[in-house]
Amino acid sequence: MTFFVKEDVSERGGNNAGHTVVVDGKEYDFHLFPSGIINPKAISFIVFDFHQAVDGLQEVQRQAQEGKKADTPRGYAEKIRPMVRDGVYFMYEALHGSPKKILVEGANAALLDIDFGTYPFVTSSNCTVGGVCTGLGVPPQHVGDVYGVVKAYTTRVGIGAFPTEQINEIGDLLQSRGHEWGVTTGRKRRCGWLDLVILKYAHMINGFTALALTKLDILDVLDEIKIGVAYKLGGKRIPYFPANQEILQKVEVEYETMPGWKTDTTGARKWEDLPPKAQNYIRCVENHVGVPAENLGELQI
Repeated sequence: MTFFVKEDVSERGGNNAGHTVVVDGKEYDFHLFPSGIINPKAISFIVFDFHQAVDGLQEVQRQAQEGKKADTPRGYAEKIRPMVRDGVYFMYEALHGSPKKILVEGANAALLDIDFGTYPFVTSSNCTVGGVCTGLGVPPQHVGDVYGVVKAYTTRVGIGAFPTEQINEIGDLLQSRGHEWGVTTGRKRRCGWLDLVILKYAHMINGFTALALTKLDILDVLDEIKIGVAYKLGGKRIPYFPANQEILQKVEVEYETMPGWKTDTTGARKWEDLPPKAQNYIRCVENHVGVPAENLGELQI
């Protein structure tokens, strides 16, 4: 059956269980992999223990090149021991103690998620709301409101497909006004128009209850503003976000153009403080994604 389905998913967490599959008279024994691995079109990512050893050696080499003394893992352990608690117990006590609000902050972005991002240009962990469960040991029923934090335009650090990227004066303006430099790497971020195809895809994965739209004021000086509302492939709209990088590199973006508001919005603290054209921009985003925007930087809606 693995040759006739699009997805083959294994829910096993260990190699203690196994099963046998026979194809064309050849027998395959599986423990960790789903049987779909025998499909020649399958993609599987394999990580061995020696990858961790290589990472450690590379870190020692990097510090030596910088003229620093590389601490052993044991040395680091003693330094941080007083500051470490078992996260499962810590979160359990927080969730079952006196009622309180708990804010969980994610890192990176949905498209850098190891499972749902634009592989291979991703990070090594879960950046989606699922990371709350896998990273903190929090049961799913304790996840409450999910805020999708999104800029009023789109950025990316490093290589990887970026359909709405503007390699022109618009991209330069967004980069300059938005001070778009990677916090960790110091690299200049690539900038482009807001991509609602990506935002809707992120919503499908995370189930946003509201959007926190940031950096709206960066768009204050533009005469007109474009929003990417759909992708086309071969001249036809495609109703999905391509997981394949080769396809994503080929898509054409369908834009909706809106007039700029040409007004300083940095002092806006209430919805009524925003010019009507800025309000229209926000409503356009809400209507396409199907999620209300409740926060705009310091402005509450």
